Amino acid sequence: MAEFGWNLSVIHQAKVPKASPDPGEDGHPTYRIPVVKYRRGGGRYFESRNVTDDGAGSPGRLITEALQATRFARAVVEDLAPGTDLLIVWRWAQGGHAITTSDHHPPVGLFRFGVIDGAGSAWARAEGLAGSPFRRGRRTVNALVRREPGQNSQATHGRDYVLVDQRVQQEAADIIAAGAEDAAERARQAVLVAELRAIPDPDDRETATADCHDYGHSPFTGPGEGCRASFLMCLGCTNARIHTGHHARLAHLHRALNHLRSAQPPTVWEADWGEAHARLEDLKRRLGEPVWAQALARVTDAVRDLIDCLLNGVLDA
Repeated sequence: MAEFGWNLSVIHQAKVPKASPDPGEDGHPTYRIPVVKYRRGGGRYFESRNVTDDGAGSPGRLITEALQATRFARAVVEDLAPGTDLLIVWRWAQGGHAITTSDHHPPVGLFRFGVIDGAGSAWARAEGLAGSPFRRGRRTVNALVRREPGQNSQATHGRDYVLVDQRVQQEAADIIAAGAEDAAERARQAVLVAELRAIPDPDDRETATADCHDYGHSPFTGPGEGCRASFLMCLGCTNARIHTGHHARLAHLHRALNHLRSAQPPTVWEADWGEAHARLEDLKRRLGEPVWAQALARVTDAVRDLIDCLLNGVLDA
């Protein structure tokens, strides 16, 4: 909850993240975390997030430690019930049975899974709190600490977490005014830095928005660390190369940001998307209206899915 902003149901049903080798040479594992969100409705329950363990304090380090802490219990469970891939596993040491409901995985031997019913209320009573500490904690983490969505869209995060939080409202007036002015000034100054090319360079590395000419020497991260910046930052990077193969996805990204603009408070949109939108406006001006219209006509379902993943944080490293 404190690291990823997940709610209790997501933690309760969390499956074991799968690790893949880091694309670089540093050996840092990247975990693909499946997330279930039933409130989204049929067909949209599942998504995944990628996090990398690149040292103490990184989001991926928590996953590494959780896997280490549960590895023996998971090994026993795998022997008894192969294919049980839930992350939260624990041994029931008290007499009788833990209270479970239909959404709990059946016990395997002495082991139980997820978060026991009543854990939240027991925690609240112990701390003298009114209401679920999981719900309070999640709102605090997402609105005041992480200041970004957990497994929600950006629009839901702004509407249901940030704007309704009284602490945010109390401290927001001056901060929003100063932040909006700063974001507007940066957007006015933002221009496309990526280099425009007619054809791709086979030695470049493809990203969601451009090709990267030098992944190992990013202006946004330290020497030798590889680039960890958002793919939106590629538009403002001297290592980025944009060719005709990128035009459709960037034109669709520009259109998607315009749609978000009508759905979010101006200050929120400006802070989150204003700089990227300004660079796309610069790209549109450089390419010209006829080329831009042709790019929009070439948008495919694969392009739409890619941009949806980009805007919803699925491609975050």
